[in-house]
Amino acid sequence: MAAAGVACENLVRARYVPTAMNFSITPKSLAWLFPVVLAFYLVIFYGIEYARHRKGPWQVEFQSDADGIPVMVVSQPRLGVKEMKLVFHNEHANHATGHVAFDQVKRPVPFGKVIYEDLTFLPGVVTFDLLGHEIELLPRVLIADKKEIPWRSGAVLDLWPTNKPAQPLRPPKGGAW
Repeated sequence: MAAAGVACENLVRARYVPTAMNFSITPKSLAWLFPVVLAFYLVIFYGIEYARHRKGPWQVEFQSDADGIPVMVVSQPRLGVKEMKLVFHNEHANHATGHVAFDQVKRPVPFGKVIYEDLTFLPGVVTFDLLGHEIELLPRVLIADKKEIPWRSGAVLDLWPTNKPAQPLRPPKGGAW
C-alpha cells in the first residue's frame, strides 16, 4: 500500500512539474517577423490615408462682382455639390478673389476668416466668419447664420446684413482664431 502511495505521489509531481520551454527569438524568426509586421503596418496606414482623402476637399471660389459685392461659390464633386453661390448683399470686398481648396488646415481666405476646420476625413468641416456671417460647410448640409440649408447644385443663397447673428462670433474654447 505504501508503494502505491509513493507511485501516486510521483505521478502527481510528474504532472505538475513544469518543463523548461525551448522558445527563443532567433535571427531567423526576426527576419520573417519584421517584413510581415512592416507589410501589415503599411497596408493599414495607406488604407487609412486613402479613406481620409478619397472624397477630396471643399473647393471654394471667392469672388466679387463689378460693384464689389462678395460672392462665395462652393463645390464638392464627390458629394454632388456644384457651384452653390452665397451672395453677401450690402457688403463690400473690393478685389477679394481667389480659389481655395481646403485640403490642409490654415489656408488663407480672401475675405473673412476661417474660425474652425476639421479636415481629418475630407471634405471635413469648415466654419467661416465672412463679413459677420457664420458659414459652415458640412458634408450633410450648409449652415448659414445658424440655419441649415440643404446642398443644391447651382442654387443661389442671398445673405443680407439682417441675417447676421445678433451676437458676434466667439472663438472656440481653448483656441484662438
